[in-house]
Amino acid sequence: MTDDATIFALSSAAGKAGVAVIRVSGPATEAALRELAGGVPKPRLASLRRLRHPRSGNLLDQALVLWFPGPRSFTGEDAAELHLHGGRAVVAAVLEALSELSGLRPAEAGEFTRRAFDAGKLDLSAVEGLADLISAETEAQRRQALRQMEGALWKTVTKWRSTLLRALAYYEAQIDFPDEDLPDEAFTGLQESLLELTGEISAHLAKAEAGERLRDGFQVAILGPPNAGKSSLLNALARREVAIVSETAGTTRDVIEVHLDLAGYPVTLADTAGLRAALLPDGPAENAPQDEIEREGIRRAQARAAAADLKLAVFDASNAEEERAETLAWLDGDSLVIWNKTDLSMTHRQPDELRDHEVLSVSALSGDGLPALLARLEQEVAEGLAGAAAAPAFTRVRHRRALEDCGEALNQASTAALPELAAEDLRIALRALARITGEVDVEDILDVIFRDFCIGK
Repeated sequence: MTDDATIFALSSAAGKAGVAVIRVSGPATEAALRELAGGVPKPRLASLRRLRHPRSGNLLDQALVLWFPGPRSFTGEDAAELHLHGGRAVVAAVLEALSELSGLRPAEAGEFTRRAFDAGKLDLSAVEGLADLISAETEAQRRQALRQMEGALWKTVTKWRSTLLRALAYYEAQIDFPDEDLPDEAFTGLQESLLELTGEISAHLAKAEAGERLRDGFQVAILGPPNAGKSSLLNALARREVAIVSETAGTTRDVIEVHLDLAGYPVTLADTAGLRAALLPDGPAENAPQDEIEREGIRRAQARAAAADLKLAVFDASNAEEERAETLAWLDGDSLVIWNKTDLSMTHRQPDELRDHEVLSVSALSGDGLPALLARLEQEVAEGLAGAAAAPAFTRVRHRRALEDCGEALNQASTAALPELAAEDLRIALRALARITGEVDVEDILDVIFRDFCIGK
């Protein structure tokens, strides 16, 4: 992905804007500034310059130019930023002029950050935090990403690594100098520190999925019989018309998603097909395709329910004959029961099947009960993501797997019969931690990580 070329790209958003920022990085940056801006400004001070085309000499724009000589730059290389007027024609003209210069080429996605990583400016966890910060849509996501980008995860892993290195040094001493009497108190202190480390890793593993959920979004599935008002509830919670609402049962055939920001937390709310007993396959031929579609919709609804962090089971308060068995089967500790359409029911009497469950009465049509439901949803989401509030949060599956490998190796080291075996287990634990920060064994994932960055970052 990287080479010795000097790269350039638009780093601000594409399209018309007040200001556009073009970034340049590489060994030919200084020469490019001399040709384009007529000289190199003082380091890290904004300078107003006229930009001219290097071949024709035509004026391109008046811009603020910043010069960052390496290694004191984001990439560790000589770098510059051009703050232009944000019109499309201005940006296109300056990019075309840069492409005319010798040794310069357009940057690939994530290439600036990849060069920062290669130069040791960022560890891999900080790179991932930067990507998450750019993608953050809620306040909680922003806080988590910023902590990771600023090194919270790196500091924790580095502390654990120091403990493991001390332990490995002790076992190496036992192997290299078997005739020396090492003090017993040193071994006792070593065992205590390893036990403490194992406990810390176990505690982080217990809440690791909370960091992943905060990054990806808390998943809420709306379940219920056909025509229970699930789509109306989705629209009411989203405060816009997302799903089609009809008195005809079975209108929703596929999963419809909407993304919400609840008290700063990201939530994906999914409306699903109505749950009822599977349709008979030997029905009239003209209905067979429709029946097949509904069966697939029910299968997808059940799959979404199984994967959800929270289920909203919606029932129709105005329909005593409603087919509820299929939905009741999904109720568990991760469910909220919604008694909907209370505006159409005179008694609001809840059936005996719901007696053992907490029930929230609402009317998606009139809005009655919706504030209480939203407050309860915010509570459930905050509790579900509570583990991500404390720094550092392990935000990716690869973090969790590396931590699991480290914990497993530590457990094996604690029961090893020989110092040689314990030392090897500690080396495995060290390599697992190093995968989190990108010190070893990461070439197979680097391209995937940087590929997800935008051009110019």
